[in-house]
Amino acid sequence: MRPVDIEALTVPGAPALRGDLLLTAVSRPDLKTNSYRGGLHRVGLDGGGEGPWTHGTKDSAPAISPDGRWVAFLRVGEGSGREAKPQVHVIAAAGGDAKRITDLPLGAGAPVWAPDSRRIAFVARVPEAGRYGTENEDGETPEPGEEAPRHITNLFYRVDETGFLNDRPQRLFVVDAVAALSGAELFEATPLTDDRADVEHPSWTVDGESVLIVAPRDWAVEDTVRSDVYAVPAAGGEPRLLVRTPGTAAKPVAAPDGSILFYGTEFPGLAEVARNTGLWSAPWPAGDEPSSPRRLTDVESVDCDIAAGVPVVLGDDVLVVVRTRGAAELRAVPLDADLAELKSLRRLAGERTAVKAFAVDGERIVAVIGTPESSGDIVLLPESGTAEPRVLTDYSKALRDIGILPLEELDATASDGYPVHGWIVRPEGEGPHPVVLMIHGGPFAPYEWKVFDEAQVLAAAGYAVVLGNPRGSAGYGESHGRSIIGGFGTVDASDLLTLLDKALELSNLDSDRVGVMGGSYGGYMTSWLAAHHGGRFRAAWSERAVNAFDSFTGSSDIGWFFAGGYVGDDPEEQRKCSPLTYAGKIDIPFIVVHSEQDWRCPIEQGQRMYVALRQNGVDAEFLLFPGEGHELTRSGQPRHRVQRFDAVLEWWSRHL
Repeated sequence: MRPVDIEALTVPGAPALRGDLLLTAVSRPDLKTNSYRGGLHRVGLDGGGEGPWTHGTKDSAPAISPDGRWVAFLRVGEGSGREAKPQVHVIAAAGGDAKRITDLPLGAGAPVWAPDSRRIAFVARVPEAGRYGTENEDGETPEPGEEAPRHITNLFYRVDETGFLNDRPQRLFVVDAVAALSGAELFEATPLTDDRADVEHPSWTVDGESVLIVAPRDWAVEDTVRSDVYAVPAAGGEPRLLVRTPGTAAKPVAAPDGSILFYGTEFPGLAEVARNTGLWSAPWPAGDEPSSPRRLTDVESVDCDIAAGVPVVLGDDVLVVVRTRGAAELRAVPLDADLAELKSLRRLAGERTAVKAFAVDGERIVAVIGTPESSGDIVLLPESGTAEPRVLTDYSKALRDIGILPLEELDATASDGYPVHGWIVRPEGEGPHPVVLMIHGGPFAPYEWKVFDEAQVLAAAGYAVVLGNPRGSAGYGESHGRSIIGGFGTVDASDLLTLLDKALELSNLDSDRVGVMGGSYGGYMTSWLAAHHGGRFRAAWSERAVNAFDSFTGSSDIGWFFAGGYVGDDPEEQRKCSPLTYAGKIDIPFIVVHSEQDWRCPIEQGQRMYVALRQNGVDAEFLLFPGEGHELTRSGQPRHRVQRFDAVLEWWSRHL
C-alpha cells in the first residue's frame, strides 16, 4: 500500500435495514477533489452485490421509516452556503427524486423516524445571529474576524473538530416529513429545546409522544461531564428528567416494555477518565422523580462501544458491541441481566474482527465488520446457530489487489509478570527489516483486528510495524485501562518495550534499526521513550502529542478534566509526568508533527517541545499542517494525509 492508495479505503457506514431494503453510506478519500466522496448504496441481501442508490456524492446517515415507505438521509450539496451543509432529505423507498426538507444554517444531524413514519427527530447547531455566516440584527453578515466577542462562563466551551459551542448550541428538532414533502417551500423548523445546553442522541418513545435525549447534568448549570436522560414532548414543552445516572449516558432507546436502555459510565465526582461503558436499564418514572438505573453488564469485563450504534432489543436480549482484546464483538445481553460478565454473553459476531455498526429488522441482523484483510464490509449474520455469515459486499477488493500484509499476533510477559498483547505487520522478503514501534492514542483506546492504513503503508515500504495495547488501553478490563492513572510512563512504557523485545526475537528483524512513533497519547509516549529509553531508538516521530500538562490543562478542550484525571492536579506531579521536563535527555533525531487547529492537543504542546529540543542542540524538525485538527490521520484532507505519509516515509528512510 502506497500513500496514494488511501483512495482504496472505501468504508461503509452504519447500515439501515427494513424488509428487503438494505442501505449504507460509503465514503472514500478522493485526491482529485481533496474530499471524501461516496453516497448511499443499496446492498442485495441475496448476495447479488451492491451499487449506488442516490445521486449525491456526499449522502450519509440513511434511516428507513418503520412502515418501509420512506428513506431519510443527510445530503451535502456541491454549492455554497446552506446547501453545502448536511441537510435532511427524504426519498420514497420505491425510488424517485429526493426532496430537501431542512434549511438550517449549520446543517442537521442524523434523522430518526417516529413510530408513525411521518415525523423525524434530529439535532442541529443553531448559531447566534451574526455568527457563522448568519445575519445580525442590523441585517449584516460579519466576516469571522469581525464577529462580536465571545463571552464564556463555562469550561466545556469548545471541542476539537467542531469549534466553539456556546454560540451555536445543539438543539432538538422535530419535523413532519410527510407534510414537508407535499409543500413547495422548505419546512420552517423550530427547536424544541432552549439554548442553555447541548443535547444529543435523539430517539423516540414507543408511543411517539416524546423524544429521548441526553443532556448535561442539571441542564449544564455546572462544569461537569456528567449527563442524564431526558424526554422532550414531540409537540413542544419542558424537558423531563427521566434517569439521573451515576456518571454519563449515551444513546438512550425505549424498550418495547417502556423501559429505557442506554450506555453509561459511573464514577464519583464531576469528571473521570478510563471507565468502561456499560449497558444500563431504567424503568419509566412513575412519578415526578427520575428513576434509578441498574447496570446490566459487568464493570470490569464489559466495555460497550457506543460508536457502533444504539442498543437494540431482540427477543429477550439487547444487542451491543463490546471491545475485547483488540476485537469489537456483537454480544447479546439478557434484558434481566445483573452485572453480567463478558464470558456469559452470547457472541453473534466479531471474533478476531471489529464490528463497527449493525442493524436489526425482525430476526435479521446485518453488521459492518472490519477484518485483518478488510477495512469493512456488510455481513448478513445467520438466523440459526449452524449457518455461516454471508459477506454481502467487497469494498476492500481494491485494497486486496494492492496487497494487504497480514497481522501477526504477539503475546509477551512484562517483567512484573503482566501479559502484554499486540501484533506485528512484517514486510515481504527475507530482511533483516528495520522496525517501527507504533503507539496508539487515547490512551483508553485499542488497536484492533482490522486493516490499519498506517501499518500497511510502512510495511509495504519495508518496515516491520509493532502495534501494542499496553496497560492504559481499552478492551482488556477496566483495571487494565486505569492502571496508568498517576503513572504515565511507567507500566505502559514497560509493556511497549516488552512487546518490542518480543518482536525483535523474530529472525528477520534488525534490532539495530528501530524507530518509535505515535500520535496524541502515542505522541506523548514517543516523547517519553525518546527521553528515558532513547538508546533503544534511532529516531522519533512525535505527533499531536501531550508534552506539558501544566499548559495542556488550560489550552486543551478536555484538559480541564483529563490532566487531573490521569496525572492529578498537583503541579509538581504534572511536571514529573510531562515529557517536556526531560527534553534535555533527548539526543536522537526527533520530529514534532502537529496541526494548526488541533484543540485536543493544542499546537503549543508541539511548539514548546520543538523549541526546547532546538535550544538543546538536538537534530529536531517541525512539520505543521494548516487547516487541520486532531483527526488529521483519520479524517483530514486527503491530500494532507498523503503528504503526511510521504513525510513519514522520507523520515524513516533517512534514519532507518
